[in-house]
Amino acid sequence: MIRKDAPTIIYPDAPPTPSPAEAESLDVWGFRDTHFDFSENGHIIIRGSRYELSGKELPRFLPWVREVLVCDVNPRNINSPSYPTAIPDPQVSAAFMHDLKQTLKPDQLDTAGEIRLRHGHGHTQDEMYSIKYTKLGRIPDMVVYPESEADVTSLVQAAKKHGVSLIPYGGGTNVTDALRCDTREQRTIVSVDMHRMSRILWIDRTNMMASIQAGAVGRNIMRELEKYGVTMGHEPDSVEFSTLGGWIATNASGMKKNRYGNIEDLVLDVSVVTAAGKLERTSASPRESVGLDLRRLMFGSEGTLGVITSAVVKIFPLPEVQEYGSVLFPTFERGFAFMYDLTREATPPASVRLVDNLQFQFGLALKPKSQSIVADLKSKAEKLFVTRVKGFEPDKMVACTLVFEGTRAEVEQQQRDLYRIAARHGGMKAGAENGRRGYQLTFSIAYIRDFLMNYYIIAESFETSVPWSHALALSDNVKRRLADEYKLRGLPGKPFVSARVTQVYPTGVCIYFYFGFYYKGISNPHCVYLELENMARDEILKSGGSLSHHHGVGKLRRAFLPRIMSETAIQWKHELKKSLDPINIFGAGNQGLDLR
Repeated sequence: MIRKDAPTIIYPDAPPTPSPAEAESLDVWGFRDTHFDFSENGHIIIRGSRYELSGKELPRFLPWVREVLVCDVNPRNINSPSYPTAIPDPQVSAAFMHDLKQTLKPDQLDTAGEIRLRHGHGHTQDEMYSIKYTKLGRIPDMVVYPESEADVTSLVQAAKKHGVSLIPYGGGTNVTDALRCDTREQRTIVSVDMHRMSRILWIDRTNMMASIQAGAVGRNIMRELEKYGVTMGHEPDSVEFSTLGGWIATNASGMKKNRYGNIEDLVLDVSVVTAAGKLERTSASPRESVGLDLRRLMFGSEGTLGVITSAVVKIFPLPEVQEYGSVLFPTFERGFAFMYDLTREATPPASVRLVDNLQFQFGLALKPKSQSIVADLKSKAEKLFVTRVKGFEPDKMVACTLVFEGTRAEVEQQQRDLYRIAARHGGMKAGAENGRRGYQLTFSIAYIRDFLMNYYIIAESFETSVPWSHALALSDNVKRRLADEYKLRGLPGKPFVSARVTQVYPTGVCIYFYFGFYYKGISNPHCVYLELENMARDEILKSGGSLSHHHGVGKLRRAFLPRIMSETAIQWKHELKKSLDPINIFGAGNQGLDLR
């Protein structure tokens, strides 16, 4: 309840200057103070102190990787990266630079090579492999850091005047080649880094809205809103680094969407600087019927129509209760049937995720070394109970992790309903600690891929959404297709192919796939991976899945658009681009919208 003497609208102070501890890596995922490594005794360890697993040895992980991929991963078998690989010289229009210097400060303009390189890629395996072992190719010629909407407006006007291409940059976490520059582009390319536009402009606690600048990073949005007893509730797996503007531009989804909604449910208004001027409205209403809603064009626009500068979003009181949970199921099929019934018979918790057996084993392999004999004995006893007493087979059992948020009464009701339905499907409660650990792993395991790339393992994730009736078949089809294609090529060892259900809807689910393999002896493994992923995408579409659930299209998936859209729909997209940005100022080229 809002106190009568509480101010209706709050204007928070500007966020503090980021500390050195918040510095992000240029060549790998995440913070500079965190990385996977080999310990002195040959075990995998996470260096740093940021995460729960940090500083702890993972003795089971390396043997498990060797067993699953049938490969030799060890500290001596290393493919040493050569980061940074070749960085082309900047090609900056002198007249454009002159005009920028009239309105921007010197520290808002950067042409340093490694900074430009970082702004020319996201986090696909192909991009990360290229910056370490081959070359990325064309990259931005300059990075500009606007500090206000006026800065963005003057930048766009200068770009129009001098024929410059602008590519908006949020957190740089995309996995669709959305930031990759076209090698054919002859114009000066400018990356518009929005990080300095990171303020929460106002918080309206009566109407439960907030206005936030587009460059605000997810972790900072959460932290700042929490000071005032509210939350936005949008927490994608990349929440530590991705931005509000990026969420809108990719039409993102968060892990707690069951309670708070996806990004399109949360955004009430958006301000955008386009080639034709500013797109804005006079107010943000609960709902309107005023003709075509042009603001909605920005969802999934992927930097092709303008620079998102701020948005008005819904906010919610901080939950009275947050509790974790987990359930073990004897098979993936029974866990999936549980999720289906859950959406039909009850209110799903804020987040519910089901991993297949291979990912379940992956999670077990990441358990740190036991700190005591008692803990080790307890773990063995629990394993014996599950396998001997309950009869779960280790090579079939799966896990579902849960996050409950809301009032005490809401959470208790959700727990009663959920565990009752789970029991009907052979589910066994596995405790809050396992659920909490499962969600904490989301952030630390993101660092694994770049570490393993140095030891001849290349991997990536991709996702889809699919109706309930097709989901299990789609999962099986994609796994089978990848295994068959891998074997057909005579590639080394065995591939890692795994899936998990991360989002549930009344009509279907989001399925995440994880695919990786040992690449020693393979020339251009990043290209081989992309070829195989495209085959998996082909199988997804054949099996009734979507092109993407929340990653977007970028350049990585644009070739598949004719398979999901009519010729008229694609033409409309191009005509829209042509009318709003006739000289292609926003030249990212995502979704094929480059007017070439």
